[in-house]
Amino acid sequence: MPAGGFSVSAPSGTEFEAKITPIVIISCIMAATGGLMFGYDVGISGGVTSMDDFLGKFFPEVLRKKHQDKESNYCKYDNQGLQLFTSSLYLAGLTATFFASYTTRRLGRRLTMLIAGVFFIIGVILNGAAQDLAMLIAGRILLGCGVGFANQAVPLFLSEIAPTRIRGGLNILFQLNVTIGILFASLVNYGTAKIHPWGWRLSLSLAGIPAVLLTLGALFVVDTPNSLIERGHLDEGKAVLKRIRGTDNVEPEFNEIVEASRIAQEVKHPFRNLLQRRNRPQLVIAVLLQIFQQFTGINAIMFYAPVLFNTLGFKSDASLYSAVITGAVNVLSTLVSVYSVDRVGRRMLLLEAGVQMFLSQVIIAVVLGIKVTDHSDNLSHGWAIMVVVMVCTFVSSFAWSWGPLGWLIPSETFPLETRSAGQSVTVCVNLLFTFVIAQAFLSMLCHLKYAIFVFFSAWVLVMSVFVLFFLPETKNVPIEEMTERVWKQHWFWKRYMDDDNHHVVNGNGKISANNGASV
Repeated sequence: MPAGGFSVSAPSGTEFEAKITPIVIISCIMAATGGLMFGYDVGISGGVTSMDDFLGKFFPEVLRKKHQDKESNYCKYDNQGLQLFTSSLYLAGLTATFFASYTTRRLGRRLTMLIAGVFFIIGVILNGAAQDLAMLIAGRILLGCGVGFANQAVPLFLSEIAPTRIRGGLNILFQLNVTIGILFASLVNYGTAKIHPWGWRLSLSLAGIPAVLLTLGALFVVDTPNSLIERGHLDEGKAVLKRIRGTDNVEPEFNEIVEASRIAQEVKHPFRNLLQRRNRPQLVIAVLLQIFQQFTGINAIMFYAPVLFNTLGFKSDASLYSAVITGAVNVLSTLVSVYSVDRVGRRMLLLEAGVQMFLSQVIIAVVLGIKVTDHSDNLSHGWAIMVVVMVCTFVSSFAWSWGPLGWLIPSETFPLETRSAGQSVTVCVNLLFTFVIAQAFLSMLCHLKYAIFVFFSAWVLVMSVFVLFFLPETKNVPIEEMTERVWKQHWFWKRYMDDDNHHVVNGNGKISANNGASV
């Protein structure tokens, strides 16, 4: 999800000499801690907000409604303050994205990761020690700032420091560790729910483990050669390149980075270039993929899985246990994507998942519509199991499709001169709609009741039709050949590719022709 700096690859058919060195292994650990931190923050809030001790301290009105028989099952958790606790993290992350884009370019990837780690640590301390709602929300906002900085810097750091042949794997590893973080949070909540009255404090405080690991990692690793060269440290950049590649034969790659840096610095208005007609297909697809990703309903289900299962009549332990199951399904299904994305292609995964997600959500809506009324106590054992199975079916299909591909496709379709600006827009749109869904979900559940799943299934139908007609297949297509082999061949998007020359906006604000690349 990077949004600052630039990256280079070997010319078509060429691979630079590189070994998998200890510094690359350390970067894998960096990916794990950055992804775990984000995933843990996503997963922990739903479990904590279903704990009576937590609700009693910060949201006594919600606790009263939770245990009041006359309150609608669907409206027990409808509270704007409670939703703000979850969604404030994403609004803060959205805002921090703009600053992180600047720091990744001007201060470097390593320092940006260090800033993220500091935000995470302070946020964890405030959350774990929270005495009132203001302190709790302040902690979540700082965690959100950490998310904004880490989700910019860590994937960019990985893509630049990894040898070409394992670059894709490392980036999917980051996504995989997000899902592991969510699962870990569910397991922690399952254990801490039994600890009274401070179990929720332990849940929030354990986020300090990946936060400290990320901070220590940022202190000890070197910055990327791309970042050093971009900031004018050519000799240091070359020395680091030799160290991470495990060879002295780095001249070809070094020269590529120097040239990419020179071209990148010529383009002063990448966002203006992004709005040009020939870049419209990539921009439209990147923005719509982020909106569609959120309107599958996945974050609503993952944020509030324990609350959702509690609403359906599961007891507290059972609801957290069900959330652990969905978290495990999420992790395992992401592995399916790692294996299949370059074999069966992006479109096939998205279309298959669309059918699976649509059917599972319709079945959930039907079961809830028939079996869960405003004041019914709970689902029978058999029907409850069916709901969990359908939720797992939905989560699994998302995890091998819209989850990783919502990020992968934009990152491989933008041309080089608009890639950083395009990624910045991608991140911002994603966090914006994550915030919207997180803030609105519990109110939607209260007002729409079971029809909320009909709402999301309708969106799944819309996005599947879009994929069928408007999303080209990018499997096994080199990035530098994307325009010729994908966009100019597509029945609809080829009309935007009628000019043969690239035009970029230079530092004087004038448009000039360019057939090369910059960021």
